[in-house]
Amino acid sequence: MTWLLSRARRPDAGLRLYCLPHSGGSAGEFLHWADALPDVEVWGLQPPGRGSRLDEDPIDAMADLVRAIVTEVEFTPPYVLFGHSLGAAVAFEVARELQRRGAALPECLYVSAHEAPHLHVGDPTLPGLDDFALLDEVERRYGPVPDELREDAEWRALVLDGLRADLQIVADYQPLPGPTLPVPVVAIGGADDDIPESDIAAWHSHTTGAFTHRLFPGGHFYFREDNNREFFDFLARSARRAVPGSGALGAAAAVPRA
Repeated sequence: MTWLLSRARRPDAGLRLYCLPHSGGSAGEFLHWADALPDVEVWGLQPPGRGSRLDEDPIDAMADLVRAIVTEVEFTPPYVLFGHSLGAAVAFEVARELQRRGAALPECLYVSAHEAPHLHVGDPTLPGLDDFALLDEVERRYGPVPDELREDAEWRALVLDGLRADLQIVADYQPLPGPTLPVPVVAIGGADDDIPESDIAAWHSHTTGAFTHRLFPGGHFYFREDNNREFFDFLARSARRAVPGSGALGAAAAVPRA
């Protein structure tokens, strides 16, 4: 199945933005970003077990997920990676695996709403909660969940399978020893999120390249806020700076790759 989805193919854009979702999330979170980023070709990564791949078994270990992504997805330069929450850790580990393989690295790595990897402490209790307790906890931490998840047992089972797999990754994740990334890192988050700004800023130790961090108004999903234009303007400006003087991309090579 296809790992990457895009709503607007833009061969003349200056670069590609590959977005990796949060726990239980899917590529659909990012497809509409193309409207706010007209100079960028936006791709959302669709992990197995959600969205258009709901009938596939989800992956519940970071090493297996990273290996699958790097093996099955071709990131076509020039490009940047954006990961939100769990997706930030996955994007970081994907970039490290690409570095180990000698593959083309992103021009910039955006890590959103996630503490620096060396500060991460997983919660082993979440994946084992019963369905309704898990929904209550997700709602408490991140905001309302659709009523249909509580009312439709079949849909709930499908959705929660993918979420539990992701939460298992979060519970078990510890960054492996390895070289520091040589690419610029931009660490961002919501000012009202539970993650301290100091934990966001601590990403600086994971790059030998340029580093910046910034908080935007809102909570864990700050980019969903009504005033998210500030975020998209920032993303567009910083992405353009990541690829100075870049021209048209031309046709993508094997993107997406199933």
